[in-house]
Amino acid sequence: MKKTISCMNIDQAILHEFGGENIRYIRKETIFKEGDHSLYYFQILSGKVKLNTFNENGKEFIQNILGKNQSFGDPLLFIDRLYPTNAVSLETTEVIRMPKNNFLLMLEKHPDISLEMNACLSQRLYYNSLMVRNMASQDPIHRLQGLMDYLKSYYDGDCQQCFPVELTRQQIADLTGLRVETVIRTVKKMVNNNTIKLDGRRIFY
Repeated sequence: MKKTISCMNIDQAILHEFGGENIRYIRKETIFKEGDHSLYYFQILSGKVKLNTFNENGKEFIQNILGKNQSFGDPLLFIDRLYPTNAVSLETTEVIRMPKNNFLLMLEKHPDISLEMNACLSQRLYYNSLMVRNMASQDPIHRLQGLMDYLKSYYDGDCQQCFPVELTRQQIADLTGLRVETVIRTVKKMVNNNTIKLDGRRIFY
């Protein structure tokens, strides 16, 4: 199955040719806020970015954590909508940032990239649908497996138990709506049934 990573990593030379600029963010710096206008395409050169929201009680819900060669902000460049999430750097992070009009011009001049972007967005919708279905389950294993399937869809390769889940137990809890204690117990069950393996505290799916 085609992985979304194959259509999210646009050649840096092309990005710079169409006005992309390198921007560096320090740890915990806000890249954009929920409710801001969607003005840029972002592609990560190094570091990690968290997409999150907060409910009315201030509880954080992590939507995704992205890393090197991954992009964000692109789906909203095709529609006139505000950002539904915040984007925050988890560590010192460098991105290429391209203005919306330049991004759309690039796709017009490079139809091959446009086709790959369409495939990428379709893949995201597909895995989003699967994750939503699994998140509706009362079974914590289904929730964690749905999350890991979604995260793994952004990376090349279909090997078993080779994908590193770069999330803390707290972040997994925030993403799945489970308690941390439930996540810890569920991880142990998934290790026992050979769904995942651990290297220290690091999960491989």
